[in-house]
Amino acid sequence: MRIGTRRSALATTQSSHVAAAINAFGTATELVEINTDGDRSQATGIPISQAASATGVFVSALREALLAGEVDVAVHSLKDLPTTPADGITLAAVPMREDPRDVVVARDGLTLGELPPGSRVGTGSPRRVAQLHALGLGLDVAGLRGNVDTRIGHVREGRYDAVVLARAGLSRLGRLDEVTEVLDPLQMLPAPGQGALAVECRSDDAETLALLARLDDPATRAAVLAERAVLATLEGGCSAPIGALADLVEGEDGPELWLRAVALSPDGTLAVRRSASSPLAEEPASWSDAATILGQALGREMLDDGAAELDDRASSPPPPPSSNDHPSARSAEVHNA
Repeated sequence: MRIGTRRSALATTQSSHVAAAINAFGTATELVEINTDGDRSQATGIPISQAASATGVFVSALREALLAGEVDVAVHSLKDLPTTPADGITLAAVPMREDPRDVVVARDGLTLGELPPGSRVGTGSPRRVAQLHALGLGLDVAGLRGNVDTRIGHVREGRYDAVVLARAGLSRLGRLDEVTEVLDPLQMLPAPGQGALAVECRSDDAETLALLARLDDPATRAAVLAERAVLATLEGGCSAPIGALADLVEGEDGPELWLRAVALSPDGTLAVRRSASSPLAEEPASWSDAATILGQALGREMLDDGAAELDDRASSPPPPPSSNDHPSARSAEVHNA
């Protein structure tokens, strides 16, 4: 079975995990490396948000190889997938998710709150930029591209005081010892689908669909479908300043899905923040539909609260806090930072 993957160390590591799981079923695998538009824009230093097609920039080449019959399976970071379905391609499996939170790698073992105002913090994500500004710490948030080694290298070499990354990637690469702070979702909600993998195949390949279904984790699939339904309803795309996180919990009357989401102005001065929950049936077969309905409903509430007008109502980033300020998580529906 030929597994299509991006060429980065993280992508090949993720795809190798999927390959090992397939091997355990008695099927031999081969990784096929595909160069994507996202990889090429990283090499040129062009920010993802300015690329010709920011949404799906890491995905399209893998899908083209899949439809052309060059590979049998494509493995993606699920947060990179466009929210609209691709003709002829099925999301066959969403394996169990890694911890979806964001983390800080900072000089001298510091946390965000310990960095002095004006410290340079790097990230290539508009979602992280907006939420960093919303914390009101007076940080100099600067754009940053490149793989994990490149980003952390900027801190080691003194060009940045800290970088913000996904914990899942560092975990899969065995580099959690470099993390100086794990960010609570109250401070920074992750990207919809962060920490999860998407395993796709051709919709007419019944044999591969059946095999990959054995990799699927229903709880993870329900959580990420709810998060992505918020994103799709807000029409933000994967590079918009939108965060969402869903958790499957055991309630008094059975399983429940809890969902939190935030949409921010790019400068972080305004935000619409909402949460909701939904009971789930005991059998996982219906969880996907319930999760999608929950995410769509929450997204519509956020639109009613003004999420679509955040750009028009935003002001400049907040000033550095005084020594007496104590930044806290925002919880109002629509608020000034």
